[in-house]
Amino acid sequence: MAKELKEATSGLTSEKEEVIVQRSLFVSSTCPIPRTKDSRVSPSHVLDFQPGEAFMLRYSGVGATIEYSVGSLGVEVILVIGHSRCGGIRALMQLPPDGSTSTDFVEDWVKIGLPAKEKVILEYGDLPFEEQCVKCEKESVTFSLKNLLSYPYVRDRVEKKELLLLGAYYDFVVGKFCVWGLDFPPTEV
Repeated sequence: MAKELKEATSGLTSEKEEVIVQRSLFVSSTCPIPRTKDSRVSPSHVLDFQPGEAFMLRYSGVGATIEYSVGSLGVEVILVIGHSRCGGIRALMQLPPDGSTSTDFVEDWVKIGLPAKEKVILEYGDLPFEEQCVKCEKESVTFSLKNLLSYPYVRDRVEKKELLLLGAYYDFVVGKFCVWGLDFPPTEV
């Protein structure tokens, strides 16, 4: 897996640098696309979308996807990837401390990241907002890895060392991709 990750990220800054810089400032998506989990059918690849051109809806059926990939396909690695300038994390970080909301669904969607936000506020509350967002983008990946352990079939395979949980962060502004593992058993928060 390490070899594949290295190969996959080797071209991040060379071939796509111009597009990455153009699209890194904001998401200009004009087309939401609910998509399959099947990696052979990537709308970005099939339709030749550039980064930021389409908004991919990937969260439906996450539990079923995890169960199928771990239980039926026998995957050996789950890689959770966060990214720079994440609109969901920004929305999470902007949630008022009193819990009041202004939209019907956005707050409910991002509230799963509240433990990451709370940790960032506690440890990095003195940093500027943008830097707190970056910390939260990364921390939410780690919390997602810990959440995966709530699935009994994931925990069982991790305990047996048959499944590796990895977190990653893609900073598309500078074209950097970093990967880390999850300590097991994880440190309780």
